[in-house]
Amino acid sequence: MKALCVAAALGMFSLPVLAESLAGYDRLDINTSHRASLVEGSIWYPVGTPTYRSMIGSGPIFHGRPAYVGAAIAEGRHPLVLLSHGSGGNMDALAWLSSALALNGAMVLAVNHPGSTTGDSSPRRSIRLQERANDLTAALDQLLADPQLAAHVDTSRIAALGFSLGGATALNLAGLRVDWAAFGDYCASSQGREVDCRFFAKGGIVPDTLPDGIEQEALDTRISRTIAVDPGFGYAFTEESIADVEGAVLLLNLGDPDTRWRAVDMGPEGSDLAARLPNATYLSIAPANHFTFLAECRDGAVERLVEEGEDPICSDPEGTERGVVHARIIDTIVRFLGL
Repeated sequence: MKALCVAAALGMFSLPVLAESLAGYDRLDINTSHRASLVEGSIWYPVGTPTYRSMIGSGPIFHGRPAYVGAAIAEGRHPLVLLSHGSGGNMDALAWLSSALALNGAMVLAVNHPGSTTGDSSPRRSIRLQERANDLTAALDQLLADPQLAAHVDTSRIAALGFSLGGATALNLAGLRVDWAAFGDYCASSQGREVDCRFFAKGGIVPDTLPDGIEQEALDTRISRTIAVDPGFGYAFTEESIADVEGAVLLLNLGDPDTRWRAVDMGPEGSDLAARLPNATYLSIAPANHFTFLAECRDGAVERLVEEGEDPICSDPEGTERGVVHARIIDTIVRFLGL
């Protein structure tokens, strides 16, 4: 394992120099063989000719990012990143990351995963990790079959990137498989206190009774690099599938392992996934917590979420500057992908 650091202080790396222009953005309808209806998709990219400007991912809770909608793509071939949101999230809510990667020269292909996206997040559907992975494989198939888009993709530099359940999805695309009995043991040993165990339990899911067929091989050999931020199921990936991973993997942990702010621990005090994965680079960023990865919040969002009884997705640990953490994440990913 190559460790950038175990609990890095903020500001160690210089921030990437971004282009002055905005990124380009467009929407896609993804046809799949495993879904009953179209899957919503989006593409971010470096701009050739600007069009009109629009805010993407902006809402009552989160700030969005401006983009040129439907603009021409910059000439040449660009690295491609497949992006998977977390449970209950959505592709546009990660505009802060997609926009930054596009401004650094990458194309970003994302989807809204049916059954585990905003307003449509079901425990019994979210746990079907392979379906999420297949969403991105289908999106990649369609993009590469589109002559206008495929002409701009460097197929030798395709990466998968995901957060939380999306991180597990990205690792699934790299070839990792879940042992549901092991996940059941993990939930039992924690007495159901862990966030993911509680979420699935609310849907009546008993992991160690799930049929083996729910999780099959989802490896996509077109993907050469994988980035997982606080991925789910870290305790339950099979050792056999871990050993078979060939591509480079970047694992990002948010929060300090010595505090309660780390929801997912891939270090030696947790799943130790960082040491178990071959060719893995590991970075821990603190102060932060799991939700710090989400977009920057609007004024009054914390109070609004409390009033509505929602998760504290805008409440960061003391001393955390969400924008600074985002800059660290962007810089680390840009370096890892060689953008």
